[in-house]
Formats: sequence, structure tokens, C-alpha cells
Amino acid sequence: MGMMETSPTTIAPLLIRNVATTIFIFADKSLVTLAQKYKLLEHIRYLLVTSFLFFLRLLPSLFPSLNPSDQDHNNNNFHQYHPLKPPKSENYLPSSSFGDSGIARALTQLLSIVNDIPVSSRKYEIVRSLAEKLIDDNHKENFEALREVNRGVLSAAFSRTLSQLEAAMMEIGRDGGENGGSRTGPVNDRLNRVLKAVRAVRDRSWARFGRGGEGLDRSAEKLAAELLWLGQKLATCGCGEEAVWRWASASNMAWLALSAEARLQGSLVKVSAFLFKQAKELGLEETEEGQREQERQTMMKMMMSWLPLLCRASNGSDAPVLSVRERAELERTLEEMIDRLEHEEEQEEVLSLWLHHFTYSPSSDWPNLHASYARWCTASRKLLILK
Repeated sequence: MGMMETSPTTIAPLLIRNVATTIFIFADKSLVTLAQKYKLLEHIRYLLVTSFLFFLRLLPSLFPSLNPSDQDHNNNNFHQYHPLKPPKSENYLPSSSFGDSGIARALTQLLSIVNDIPVSSRKYEIVRSLAEKLIDDNHKENFEALREVNRGVLSAAFSRTLSQLEAAMMEIGRDGGENGGSRTGPVNDRLNRVLKAVRAVRDRSWARFGRGGEGLDRSAEKLAAELLWLGQKLATCGCGEEAVWRWASASNMAWLALSAEARLQGSLVKVSAFLFKQAKELGLEETEEGQREQERQTMMKMMMSWLPLLCRASNGSDAPVLSVRERAELERTLEEMIDRLEHEEEQEEVLSLWLHHFTYSPSSDWPNLHASYARWCTASRKLLILK
């Protein structure tokens, strides 16, 4: 069994490369702004990056254990890649409140694999179909414990996917900043190529530890599509409020979405449209005063976070993201949600935000909330007269 242990001579150089690469990339970010202002610093930065890349290429000759041809399929990776032993990560097992059963662990593993493998894999649809069948069968049993399994596992999967999507969008934003912003030129082009090579070395280093690139190669569109699917499953199981609450709280991701590429914006608009509809339906249910207040706050957060994206997002390049009927339906949903806000100040806050983004988005004239704005102006005028 001693042959299966990872050798210290293998770990040490890998750690050196990982730590050095991470430190260098973060340190380089502090030079980006100055390098854009001063030509000399831009040349110095290019020299430093090139020297560091040369150092990374030199490492394999100093430490033979870093050579990719050595031990890629040897016993050092037995525990990570043994075909009869699935990996146990922090996301593999659900929490004890609903995960102390085989069916919960099976569903958690399936949803985790759906997150991990690319859509291009022929196994993707197989695993997703298995997960969907498990969810549907649990729901059809109409048994409280199985409903709790669906609710807990799906909620955890939605939260995990949401975090992965936000991390992917932040990485895309950082890559855009590292690529020199709006500045162009031969020096900046060379820097872009060098930095991409450094990041590629970093990702391969993590992959050798079985980390799979830490999600840097994930498709943000894939994650957004899976969020929509998980939200629909939660709603089918009667747990739509879980997805609504988490989506309403994702204000940072909503801000990142404003500068995302058009295709990703379209995917996020689809998720928002579905969850706005769920939020409206939740508000129609008979609930206690405290719960009704919580639902009102969730609706407020939802509109303040995601209304700007609806105003600014592209309606699709190849085909419309939402049909004419869906767009009209979402407008009615938004109007109803605004009307249900009890305080005039809250309505003003939402409508002021809408007016700003609607006005400064020349490429879109949707959503059209003029009727809601006119009703608020009339109510505000009457309130002033009464005072």
C-alpha cells in the first residue's frame, strides 16, 4: 500500500508552481492600472511576465516529477481516480437534515455530476435524465420525507450552481480587466498572450491535484441553463420560494450581468422571467402577516436587483430570448408586483430605477412600465393634496 502514497518530491514542486503562479497573477493585477497610464511600466510589466513564464517552463527540467509524461496514470492518483470509488468533496454529501438516506445521497451525486460535466459529453443527458426521473418519482410518491429530500437537495444544488455562475462571471470580468481594458497595441497584445499562457499553466497545475481547473473552464451559459432547470424543478415540487429568495439575493451577480455578453444575458433574462412569475404567484397566497412582509421584501429585492438587466439586456441575436407573448406577460407581472408594494416610497424607488435604465438603454424599449409610472404619479399627487 505504500506505493499508493503521494511522494513528497512530487508534491513540493507542484506546490511551488501553484503558489508562485497564484501570487504572481494577483500581484500583476496591481500593475494593470499603472501600466495603462505609463508606457515604461507597460514594457517593464511585459518583461516581468515573460521572465515568469520562462521560469515556469524551466521548472519541469529542475523537477522531473512535473513532467506530464511521468506518472500520469500511476499509483499516485489511485485514490483520486479509482474507477470504483467516487470522489467525496464538500458538495458530494448533503447536510444531515435531509441527507441521511441513500436516495438523498444519490440525487445529490447526480446533480453534482450534472454541474461538473460539459454539455458536449454524451453522458450529460443520461445523468440529467436520471436526476430528473429521481426527482419526479419522489414527487409522485406524495410522501413528506421524499418531498423534504427533493426540497433540500434541489435547494442546495440551486445555491451551489448560483455560486458557481457568479464565480464564473467574476472570472470573466477579471480576464477582461487583465487583458488591458480598452487599450490596444503590440505590447498589450503580447501581454494578453503571455497572461493567457500563465493562467493555462495555473489551471493545469490545479488539474493535477484533481481540482479540475476550479471551474475556470465552466460555461456560464450552461450554469445559467441549469439554474433555470433547477428553479423549474423546485417550483414543480412546491418549493419555488427557495429559488425566488436566492435569486432576489444575488444582487452582485445582477450587477455583473449588466456587462456580460449578449448570449449570457439572454440566459439570465430567461431565469429572471421565470422567477418573477414565481414571485408574483407566491404573493397571491394567503399567508400570515410576518410571512407576507417577508414576501414583500423579497419582491422588492427581486425588482431592485434584476430590473436593470431586463431593461439593458439584448433580446437575442439569432432568435428572440422571449416571445412577444412572454414579454407582455412579464410586463403585467412586474406591474402587479409594483402595485402590491404597500409603501409609496418603495414604488418610487423601483420606478425610478426602471426609468433610469429604460431611458439610457437605446437598444431596447422593454419592459414598458409607463402605466405603472402614471398610476404612481397620480397617487403621489393625491397624497400631497390630502396632506
